[in-house]
Amino acid sequence: MTLKVVDVYSGSPRSYAQATDADAVIVKATQGTGYINPFADIDYQTAKRNGKLLGVYHYAAGGDPVAEAQYFYNNVKGYVGEAILGLDWEKGQNAAWGDTNWSRRFVDEVHRLTGVWPIIYVQFSAVYQVANCANTCGLWGAGYPWYNNSWDIPPFLLSYGFAPWKNLTGWQFTGNTKDRSIFYLDANGWMALAKGDSGITHTAQPEVKPIDNKVVNAPIQTTWKDSLGVIWHAENGKFTVGDGNQLHLRWGATPSSTVIGMLNAGDVVKYDAWARTNGFVYVRQPRGNGQYGYVAVRDANTNEAYGEFE
Repeated sequence: MTLKVVDVYSGSPRSYAQATDADAVIVKATQGTGYINPFADIDYQTAKRNGKLLGVYHYAAGGDPVAEAQYFYNNVKGYVGEAILGLDWEKGQNAAWGDTNWSRRFVDEVHRLTGVWPIIYVQFSAVYQVANCANTCGLWGAGYPWYNNSWDIPPFLLSYGFAPWKNLTGWQFTGNTKDRSIFYLDANGWMALAKGDSGITHTAQPEVKPIDNKVVNAPIQTTWKDSLGVIWHAENGKFTVGDGNQLHLRWGATPSSTVIGMLNAGDVVKYDAWARTNGFVYVRQPRGNGQYGYVAVRDANTNEAYGEFE
């Protein structure tokens, strides 16, 4: 069994809290140590009156994680035991984005205060930032194969890796208007999370399969177009970063994609495909669990390489 879940914040229509097409409602409660959603209790009580399963979450601002956890607790303690607790870990307005220990310190403090482990909301490409919470917290992953305004569930892509978690607690699959998620729990599992019970039953898991314009295993075909319209060419090789260069390894083949890490002179990247896009030549690095890293290795206009190929 799965549950249909909507999450709401101050900018959402108040009607979302009583959506007839949802089983559960998760409400943004706080952000940082100075913001309280003025509609939080209104939405919470509306959802409760309409028989919804309940949740509340804190949006990380990236300050002192212990102080933020305490601020969250002081503003939601009346809901503890009745609502799932959550941490929203996103890049926007988060001064600690990229800090792989921030979330661990936050959830530890929440657990100390409540006996409940929060679930963690994060985009699939940034799961590595919260990976050290996998032994205690549920994962609520965000990834949109395409935007839609319905409960039609799209294919769960192989690129949505969520290791080291073995199971997903929930998947937010669209956010075009109403944020919609599927949680792989029944009502008893939901309440077990809310009460701090570790005996959570995952009643289903997403069937992982690529959509038509996503090629996961490059050797199957030598050239293909991805969902962004970029033409990729299969090629197995090694790239070594040249002297004086420092390159970003990213989760996508764009200059604005989230950075995984920095590559310095002498670092080697094994790749399985390349593409010419966004003013650069990018190579694709397989990273396990169906995920890839991307690095710009050549200026597409001048053809200047940033290292050597073999």
